[in-house]
Amino acid sequence: MQIIVEGWRFIYHSYCVANQFQLLEMMNRPRGQIELFHRDMPYIDAAWETKISLFDRPNEALLRSIPSPALNQSADVTLRMHCPWDFSASSSAETWVFAATEWGIITRSVLDAIGVRSIVQTPVNSQVKIITPSAWSKAGLIRSGVEADRIAVVPLGVDPQIYYPATGDRRQWLRDNFGWSNYFIFLNIGGQTDRKGIRPLLKAFAAVVDKYPHARLVLKGSELLYPSRDEIAEACRVVLDDAERARVLPRLIYTGTQLSFAQVAELYQAADVYVSPYLAEGFNLPVLEAVACGLLVICTAGGPTDDFTRSDFALRIESKFTAVVVEGETLFMLAPEWEHLTDLMQSAIEQPEIAANARVAGPAFVAEHFSWRCGVDRLFEVIGGHKKSEEISIFEPIIL
Repeated sequence: MQIIVEGWRFIYHSYCVANQFQLLEMMNRPRGQIELFHRDMPYIDAAWETKISLFDRPNEALLRSIPSPALNQSADVTLRMHCPWDFSASSSAETWVFAATEWGIITRSVLDAIGVRSIVQTPVNSQVKIITPSAWSKAGLIRSGVEADRIAVVPLGVDPQIYYPATGDRRQWLRDNFGWSNYFIFLNIGGQTDRKGIRPLLKAFAAVVDKYPHARLVLKGSELLYPSRDEIAEACRVVLDDAERARVLPRLIYTGTQLSFAQVAELYQAADVYVSPYLAEGFNLPVLEAVACGLLVICTAGGPTDDFTRSDFALRIESKFTAVVVEGETLFMLAPEWEHLTDLMQSAIEQPEIAANARVAGPAFVAEHFSWRCGVDRLFEVIGGHKKSEEISIFEPIIL
């Protein structure tokens, strides 16, 4: 099979992360199975250019070794992994576009970037097809007018060579190195925007540290892509009173530094619990990465993480499916209950056996079902035209 991938590489944007790991897994396949080409597409913002290598040297070299296709080169499949989404026909036999919806619909800002008022004004229901990473995201596409049979769910994955539990001595060394040895560490990674749940997280943490002052909240943002420090400051101002801010701010640890994938994995390996009270996500890959590293995860119920979390390594926050109107546009989100989040965070401290069980169950589950090998197997079933009906049924969305 000949595949032309048009996408982003070498930054930490979610589309780029998925593209890079998929490319590496494709290159691991037996010689002759696929012939791979890659065309680099411009970033939305030229300032996104990263200054560090996200991979080790061998994988970085592999990614850079993929040949570029000729201008009008044809193939069996063209797969697009970038924004704005491009639904124009390609020169290949089939064209697939990776597209994720966070807010339960395709938002007006996304449509504006494509240059249409509605997704049905694109070729998506006649020629081009969509790959999306979760049942939640598929439901949002359907709600926006995409025909269900034009969409295939292909979940994201993790590389078990990077994301795995650290041994006892290695984990203790990491905690000592980070200055975390005497604390209970809650970790969250990603752009610290409202839809990621920074406000309910801060509110719940304020209640947790009132009872457990040795708790710490570590937030890893990405100043290159999203100004997370400002978002955190605004959230503290809005949701916390003076007494809560006095408790939280000395126990809040933030970094927006660019890190490699291996360095991010060390944060997971050294933490105690990963917490993600998100409002709107297309997949939420950091939750899956945390599970692979042996962390107990606390995440919003009802969203895309339902696809890949189980009760033996995850605690789900009660949430309410909610329609909100923002500047005249109706968006759909999950409203996590911060009081329940508080209870779950306290339970994680009070019942260490929950985390101990997750340390075994989580990595085993991910290795069997959600490695990048599994994801690319699924991708090939989809673009190769021989889908497994039983796998499709696992990810069928509920349209609300």
